Amino acid sequence: MTDPTQSAPEDATLTRDGLAPRKQGRILVLACGALAHEIIALIRVNGWEHLDLTCLPAIWHNTPERIPAAVEEAVAKHRDAYEAIFVAYADCGSGGQLQATCERLGVEMIEGPHCYSFFEGNDRFAEHGDGEIDVFYLTDFLTRQFETFVIKPLGLDRHPELRDMYFGHYTRLVYQAQTDNPKLDEMARAAAARLGLAYERRFTGYGDLETSLRAVAKD
Repeated sequence: MTDPTQSAPEDATLTRDGLAPRKQGRILVLACGALAHEIIALIRVNGWEHLDLTCLPAIWHNTPERIPAAVEEAVAKHRDAYEAIFVAYADCGSGGQLQATCERLGVEMIEGPHCYSFFEGNDRFAEHGDGEIDVFYLTDFLTRQFETFVIKPLGLDRHPELRDMYFGHYTRLVYQAQTDNPKLDEMARAAAARLGLAYERRFTGYGDLETSLRAVAKD
């Protein structure tokens, strides 16, 4: 587990677990590592100095059954140090288990089935319905980590002939761009070509992630 934005506590007195004493108004965002870059950017640009961030490994999206227990462990570890904890995960393949865990722990989480939905906006994404069942999505993070999170886990670096078996039912790759970055656009276009898919870029910005964090920061 990493804490990319944590700084040394102002109060040098620590609890038995080594955590800073509970601080009035401080909020911990407990997030998927795939969202770290975006959340840090939002915290900085909005001046949300009362928000801290800690992340679970992004690769756990490949084993989503691990996420609910890990979130529960992290909430237990950090709860006494913060006024509130917000879970920056959607369902993420947990089959409702993460939501049930958060409800039992009394912590809020982002609404939506996955990050592709809340980046585009859950309502807008739902409008696509089954019309995009043949779409493979990339975000800024997945574009940067395409080799690590797509190619290598599927063994396509060793067996490129398996590509059509994995992606034969897809027709398009949609890059949901959180930022205007020509380099990422080029990388996403190259990923589409590598998978043999038509390419489409949609600028989504931060979508419901920003909306959710703004509400949390204001509260």
